[in-house]
Amino acid sequence: MSRERLALLFTVMLVTAAGNTAMQSVMPSIGRSLEVNDVWISLAYSWSALLWVICAPFWARRSDKRGRKAMMALGLTGFVVSMTLCGIALWAGMSGVMSAFWALIAFAAARSLFGGFGSAAPPAVQAYVASRTPRAERTNALSLVASSFGVGTVLGPALAPLMVLPFLGLTGPFFCFAALALLALILLRLRLPDDVPQFAARGSAFDAPYTSGSTSSPELDEDDGEEDLQPRTTGKLRWTDPRIRPWVVAGILGGHAQAMIMGIIGFQVIDRSGYADNPTEAAGSITIVLMIGAMATLLAQWGLIPRLRLGPKAATLSGIAIGGLGIAILGGAQELHLIVLGFSVASLGFGLFRPGTTAGTSLAVTRREQGEASGVVAAVAGASFIYAPALGVGLYNISDWLGFGLAIVLCVIVFAIGYRTLQADGDLTKEASQSSSFTSSCGRQSLTPFSVSTRGRSIRIGSAAIASRMSSALASGNPRSAASVPRIRRPSAGVIPASL
Repeated sequence: MSRERLALLFTVMLVTAAGNTAMQSVMPSIGRSLEVNDVWISLAYSWSALLWVICAPFWARRSDKRGRKAMMALGLTGFVVSMTLCGIALWAGMSGVMSAFWALIAFAAARSLFGGFGSAAPPAVQAYVASRTPRAERTNALSLVASSFGVGTVLGPALAPLMVLPFLGLTGPFFCFAALALLALILLRLRLPDDVPQFAARGSAFDAPYTSGSTSSPELDEDDGEEDLQPRTTGKLRWTDPRIRPWVVAGILGGHAQAMIMGIIGFQVIDRSGYADNPTEAAGSITIVLMIGAMATLLAQWGLIPRLRLGPKAATLSGIAIGGLGIAILGGAQELHLIVLGFSVASLGFGLFRPGTTAGTSLAVTRREQGEASGVVAAVAGASFIYAPALGVGLYNISDWLGFGLAIVLCVIVFAIGYRTLQADGDLTKEASQSSSFTSSCGRQSLTPFSVSTRGRSIRIGSAAIASRMSSALASGNPRSAASVPRIRRPSAGVIPASL
């Protein structure tokens, strides 16, 4: 993937992340200024999160058919419109044009546009990257994509105070980030090449699942390698699919713990740092906490995962353990520097946890299912924010330790269940490593694609695919099975070998 494409994809994710975290840094102060209950501020996000869960898988499937670029553009458009309308609604409420109640209702309605249409962009970006990286390298590649959110979560709170303009006040960041997203949308349209779908409209259906005794043969593509030998699914990738179910469970429970803390943190800074009487001034301190937490997330995604070569399971379990420790520190913090410490430790943990569950879900399915898998990941992330922030804030208002205590319990449950059910890192990348060792032992000639004659047709497949079929045939001990492997003939001089 070229640097220009990667930079554009990085920008798409960064702008939306920066805008959302900038909004999070000012919303607690806006809520206290409007004199509405903290829980209602958290609930204003719930409808948007629910729409995200419903729409993200739909847009992910559309990206497999219509192209990822179109879905990224749709997502950015939804973000621009949503942020603009949210800013108008909150400005009207704070300036007295409408009551606080109707301002919050209008904000929730405008925010739902982001849940409904903004959810198209992240699955498209993830699928774009996942479909172009080898299995063994996908954790690092997806971690890089996820780190764009980390950069955004640093820049968003850092820029938010500079965007508090005289006329717009605390709603200034909404309009400024809408303008930045519009600029990113224009660059996306002009600079990113059209992404023509490769999988959804190609190939013939199987009459039965592909086995050695299948009555039909798949038409294999030279770029897909051994993954095309896996059976093509005819239905939607469901959350209950046995391949991804453990990762989905871990993502939902751990995501709820993270969402609860994200809901509480702004109000905790106001209450425990002496800003209860003047919540508008708390925006700067909330910005500092969110920025340092975001830096800790970047440390995990840019430093620890690549340097320690953490696989999906290792990143998930270590991340949820560190996250639980950070929540415990945060729960006992009574002053700003301890709040910063606890939130940074928790952010470091969740910075490991999120890429781990994302990569585990991606590696558990075939390359052809990457669009749907990314939709599941996005939906799981959205599901965590339907009611968990409001639940955390509600429990926090009853007792300081109730919200933090429930989050810690969720972390412990994820670690216990994940330790027993998550697929081992070696098993997730075993298929890729076996294929590599086979092709290496066959010499340089085996590294080129081959043309195969079967049933009167000539199709081309990768050497790794031939290795897989030959190994299966030989392992069965059935001479007829071994003989059924197609004869291989070298490609003509005009055929350019695919790069590996």
